[in-house]
Amino acid sequence: MQLFRFLKIVWVALYYGLEEFVTLPGRLGQFDRIFRLRKFSRPRAERLRLALERLGPIFVKFGQVLSTRQDLLPADVATELSLLQDKVQPFESHLAVSIIERSFSCPLGNIFHSFDECPVASASVAQVHFAVLHDGKEVAVKVLRPGIRKIIIQDVRLMDGFARLVQWFFPDGRRLKPREVVAEFARHLNNELDLMLEAANASQLRRNFANSSLLAIPEVYWDFCQSEVMVMQRMQGIPINRIDELQAAGMDLKRLSRHGVEIFFTQVFRDGFFHADMHPGNILVNDKQQYVALDFGIMGSLTDADRDYLARNFLAFFKRDYRQVAMTHIEAGWAPPGTPVDQFETAIRAVCEPVFDRPLKEISFGRVLLRLFQTSRRFNIEIQPQLVLLQKTLLNIEGLGRQLDPDLDLWITAKPILERWMSEQVGLRGLWRMIKKEAPLWGTLFPQLPRLVYDSLSAKTVPQESLIQLLRQQNRKLKIAVGILIAGFFFLAVGFFLV
Repeated sequence: MQLFRFLKIVWVALYYGLEEFVTLPGRLGQFDRIFRLRKFSRPRAERLRLALERLGPIFVKFGQVLSTRQDLLPADVATELSLLQDKVQPFESHLAVSIIERSFSCPLGNIFHSFDECPVASASVAQVHFAVLHDGKEVAVKVLRPGIRKIIIQDVRLMDGFARLVQWFFPDGRRLKPREVVAEFARHLNNELDLMLEAANASQLRRNFANSSLLAIPEVYWDFCQSEVMVMQRMQGIPINRIDELQAAGMDLKRLSRHGVEIFFTQVFRDGFFHADMHPGNILVNDKQQYVALDFGIMGSLTDADRDYLARNFLAFFKRDYRQVAMTHIEAGWAPPGTPVDQFETAIRAVCEPVFDRPLKEISFGRVLLRLFQTSRRFNIEIQPQLVLLQKTLLNIEGLGRQLDPDLDLWITAKPILERWMSEQVGLRGLWRMIKKEAPLWGTLFPQLPRLVYDSLSAKTVPQESLIQLLRQQNRKLKIAVGILIAGFFFLAVGFFLV
């Protein structure tokens, strides 16, 4: 079976002239020249997109992930792959019913009062049906495609085999890191293959935005969730890309565009946990003018260090302090220690300065990111894999913003959010937040300090008299430390209420 799949992939690649993307080494180059005698009317990037669509949904999704790696791809290819749409024919409804009944070991009627066998959405990994529970709640039921795990495992193995060949035989193979790209893609797919993981993501995001006037997340009904089936609250709304319908419903598009930016930066900097698949098919607007997020299979997360780095870079960027941007890269270890700061600063200025004081309609984040990646390559900056999803999401936000309000000033909208977050991380407020976070640990640790000191000293062969003397010294130091800590708490509390 894998042999036939392999032969089909090779045939499709040759049919669309994809050998143009590579330079075959040694004598293999003779075949390369023979194939390239063919003439194509369509550009190479469009032919690549068509080939991926021809090969099926898994390759389409791979192309979507690949489109975010503008550090690896030529500009024309990255732009064309961003047009890939994951629109897949639904599978037969009786298969969805059998998967649900197998997952819960009971007839469909015991689970739902009614079940619409006509799917409302279909993608490469799953499709969605509407239903009603016996208590009257309207729900959306997501069901994994039958046999999708086997298909994905086979295709990912083939992709890894191709990547291995590229890495071994082609001049740029090692620099492009094709096997790492395939591994990154496989990780995202594996997360989407367990709907319990997606349900947990939805639940976390809903908790983060509880009582929010900006973003609504469907409730997950855990009693009806399994690895192949996920049941959640049915959400009503207008798809974000249907501008005419939004205007007819009296929606304030400028307000929506500002709220979209605020939601993005809040997820990234406040929570470090963000929806990383915010294309128009996954975003609705309800009658309260709230965004409604759907499909939580791909989520991004950032550490405190990542958020701190990004916030400092964004704020320095907003202030046009390009030297600070350069220094932050070096201090974070992303740029080599010997990087010439002046040259790095000049290169960053050349990328960023042209986008200031311009509305969103005149800015292409795709081009800005591409130039930043080119600058990174020039100065040997390490590409951080944890930020790839963030880049993808930022490009989605750009697309939404262009549709809703092309005159939106992204910088003016985002700057107060970042400044507020930074004020909560540093200074008295930041210190107070950290003390509240660490207080339970301190409360547990302090009573144990004398015993820990004793155990530590006992582990060494210390004479008894010396041990008693050392314990007395440690006791005095502990009292002084506790006194200083109490005084610090007092002054901090006074300072906190004065802020």
